[in-house]
Amino acid sequence: MAANLHGSYLQIPTTTATKTPTLLLLQPRTLQLQTPPTSLVCLRKKTKPLSISASTAVEVDGASTSTKPSKSLPFRVGHGFDLHRLEPGYPLIIGGINVPHDRGCEAHSDGDVLLHCVVDAILGALGLPDIGQIFPDSDPKWKGAASSVFIKEAVRLMHEAGYEIGNLDATLILQRPKLSPLKEAIRTNLSELLGADPSVVNLKAKTHEKVDSLGENRSIAAHTVILLMKK
Repeated sequence: MAANLHGSYLQIPTTTATKTPTLLLLQPRTLQLQTPPTSLVCLRKKTKPLSISASTAVEVDGASTSTKPSKSLPFRVGHGFDLHRLEPGYPLIIGGINVPHDRGCEAHSDGDVLLHCVVDAILGALGLPDIGQIFPDSDPKWKGAASSVFIKEAVRLMHEAGYEIGNLDATLILQRPKLSPLKEAIRTNLSELLGADPSVVNLKAKTHEKVDSLGENRSIAAHTVILLMKK
């Protein structure tokens, strides 16, 4: 006697003696019994979703784009990098703090190299487009914009995706000026912009030993590594 598939149910005859059916597969959708059935049991096909991912919509060059992380991971890591040329006549802003210097960053926005690389680290961890795509320098509305606007948007996207900051480690590279007197103020302000406890935000400053444009006080660069944790 044959037992056939019906939708998501499989009817399997059992024997009284063993309570276990003896089955022989003859065709892809037909099973042949070697012993007569005395009762029928139904096994429901079980399914479950592999994962539930947060959906984040961002606007890239005027078009709305929806990006879903491939998996709802408990941790995500991102890296950010930025470099700007230093020129006389511009303010030097690092981490939202005005730094006294004889030159500053030539950029479309305020040229805050630290905030720019932090934004890219967050976006990278989320698998989203980079800062240049979300806030393109071809858009006049970002001309001279404070980089705090960019970082607040990155933080909003992070929370929307269901993550928070585990910890952040940033390195500034510049020959001059010395940042030791301002490092704590920069770190505190960065923590406030991120909505994170200062204990999870670390900041280092390095010279470039007078090598290339960084060491010759013609540019400034920053690297950031960030760990995001699922809420």
